[in-house]
Amino acid sequence: MAGVLALGMYLGHKMPGSQNGNMGLFNRNQTPLQEVINLLKAKYVDTLQAADLQQEAIEGILSHLDPHSVYIPPANLADVNDNLEGNTQGIGVEINVIADTVNIVSVLTGSPADKMAVRSGDRIIKVNDSTVAGNGITVEGIRKLLRGPEESKVKVTVLRGQKLLDMQITRGIIPLYSVDAAYMTAPGVGYIKISKFSATTYKEFMDAITKLKGQGLKDLIIDLRQNPGGYLEAATNIADELLSDNKLILYSKGSNYPKAEYKCNKPGVFEDGPLAILTDEGSASASEILAGAIQDWDRGTVIGRRTFGKGLVQEQYGLSNGGALRLTIARYYIPSGRCIQKSYTNGRAAYDEDILNRYNHGELLNKDSIKPTDTVPYHTAKGRTVYGGGGITPDIFIPIDTSRFTPLVTKLYIRDVMNQFTARYYSAHLPEFANYHNAEDFNKRFQISDALFSELKAFAVADSVPGVQDIRESEAVVVKQRMKALFAKQLFRNEGYLLINNANDAMVHKAIEVLQHP
Repeated sequence: MAGVLALGMYLGHKMPGSQNGNMGLFNRNQTPLQEVINLLKAKYVDTLQAADLQQEAIEGILSHLDPHSVYIPPANLADVNDNLEGNTQGIGVEINVIADTVNIVSVLTGSPADKMAVRSGDRIIKVNDSTVAGNGITVEGIRKLLRGPEESKVKVTVLRGQKLLDMQITRGIIPLYSVDAAYMTAPGVGYIKISKFSATTYKEFMDAITKLKGQGLKDLIIDLRQNPGGYLEAATNIADELLSDNKLILYSKGSNYPKAEYKCNKPGVFEDGPLAILTDEGSASASEILAGAIQDWDRGTVIGRRTFGKGLVQEQYGLSNGGALRLTIARYYIPSGRCIQKSYTNGRAAYDEDILNRYNHGELLNKDSIKPTDTVPYHTAKGRTVYGGGGITPDIFIPIDTSRFTPLVTKLYIRDVMNQFTARYYSAHLPEFANYHNAEDFNKRFQISDALFSELKAFAVADSVPGVQDIRESEAVVVKQRMKALFAKQLFRNEGYLLINNANDAMVHKAIEVLQHP
């Protein structure tokens, strides 16, 4: 009997898949998912990339949750954090890639590149020992080469006109601004464009409004179009500057997250002046918090189109592999009590297609096509009826301007003709553009001449855009305005571009009208 027992134990130990054979792979504290990964690494017939397996497993789990719970791989985490923190480490240039050539669009004042006399219009040929001209490099690829730790050095070779210049640049801390523009758009009317809510946004906003007050600010437009959100604290701090007393800005709560209220707690810099908030289908999250609080307290007028509909709160948790998990922990509710999160019960694909569906259903063109997904009515401070469950519906609707996207103009956009032409023309005519002192001066004095427009049309024909020689006058107006705005961006960055572009923007014009003639 002892011999039979010993033989049975020996054979059982040698059997494939025996539990004893896996003692080193399993322990009672592991989940089935970890057990499967361990088995794959130890037993699978082919070589596996364990990191890729784990990433796909994590993403597979998250795909069954809400659309905003996401995994951030280690390779992407630095860029994500830089964007939220409002700074990065590099040389301080904005670049684009046109026809396989890296063009410097603008140079940040006071940056390492500025100190080495790098100019807008320069073309980057090499970074250290890597040739970047003509090798198919992307914007992201050149950024990775230029970025690096503060005080580290990078050698950059640029082409200026016909002359090659070698520069050794010491990298530094580079701000990533979130307030793209702050200027007086009409007598007494200030305009502030916020592109995201980062750690530096509140300070940028306060600097902007202080500047505008010094220029006679009485009425204010805050442009949140295409602002995807960001830090909740940045949005609530700005709301506190616009709302009085101890008004509620929002509250949040979740199954494992206690209710938290965010209220005004200090005197604001602009609590009483006429206010307009501009929104569209790209305004999300923190943008909707700010717009929703203004609407619910009847503090100002929301103008534009229905916002994205993101009413979920995420927290970011670092992982041992250097990546991070951004996990939804709560919903937020604006002062009227409504949550503006749109439904995601039909899956992520349907959720991602929502904006396209709005366009196909006519919502971006007609106010009557806006259908609130939440039929429960809520009320503002003055008793106006509002709805949740799908974004902030504006007080005044402005349709998308389809006249700017005729088939011919759309071809020019798709082929990137205007960007390419203006970048090349600017590089070749730097002395002419040096005569303009600021964006306002440029807007008043610079015009797209017939000769310059003819050059663009010839460039478009050479780039295989048929029909441009027969462009209609209405289309020519749109193209010329775009060209002028792009030249202004070369000179004065985003503020120059927006100042020119907003001169013919229906939403901005409506806001000025509402503020000046309430």
